[in-house]
Amino acid sequence: MDRNRFEGAARELGGRVQGAFGDAVGSDRNSAEGRLKQAEGAAQNLYGQGREALREATHEASKYAADLYENAGAYAQEGGKVVRRQVHENPLSALLLAGLLGFLLGLSVRDRH
Repeated sequence: MDRNRFEGAARELGGRVQGAFGDAVGSDRNSAEGRLKQAEGAAQNLYGQGREALREATHEASKYAADLYENAGAYAQEGGKVVRRQVHENPLSALLLAGLLGFLLGLSVRDRH
């Protein structure tokens, strides 16, 4: 658990107690201070939750990147097999697609010079 979440929850609880005490004894000052501490604690808790979520997302992205790095060769081989099968089954479509890609690449290079 993130330190900010723990401290925020404690501050929020303390603020609730102080606010309730102020309400019970009729002290506007304690009531207002309690509500302020409660709001500050809730904000700090929310900040801690955001940090935890970011940490978890970073960890998941790191795991995904490591998996991709470790298996890149297998993914490339599988992709190559799929392309070879498609070219073998549909040679005319593959030839038209290759021609179109070559034409588009040619246009993009021509526009740069």
